[in-house]
Amino acid sequence: MTPFGERVRSLRDAKGVTLKQMATDLSISSAYLSALEHGKRGQPSPQLVRQICAYFGIIWDEAEELERLADLSHPRVTVDTAGLSAKATELANRLSERIGDLDEERIDAILAILDAVPPKKAGRRRVGVRRR
Repeated sequence: MTPFGERVRSLRDAKGVTLKQMATDLSISSAYLSALEHGKRGQPSPQLVRQICAYFGIIWDEAEELERLADLSHPRVTVDTAGLSAKATELANRLSERIGDLDEERIDAILAILDAVPPKKAGRRRVGVRRR
């Protein structure tokens, strides 16, 4: 599951709307919406994120948060460590190998460490989507 998919499911459940009804209302297939919720599809388009915000009456900060979650919802990521230290490459590879073994508490601890480090350059990302 992706952060975006988890949030959409939570919003849908809170409103008491079935997946099929929401998909129909948004003019998308229920299979696609289910795949988004379960992290089997990549990022939703900005247009779909806006449609979902409108559907749930989400505005301002909450809409920005949903957009941020959509940006963080690549279910298959690659990390480019070219030009970084050997330790950075080791970290990326070890995380790749072990992420499935981490419990929520450890994931939260790692996220807290990452949140405490300000980005060096805004807009420069070393994460991409692996196309299959």
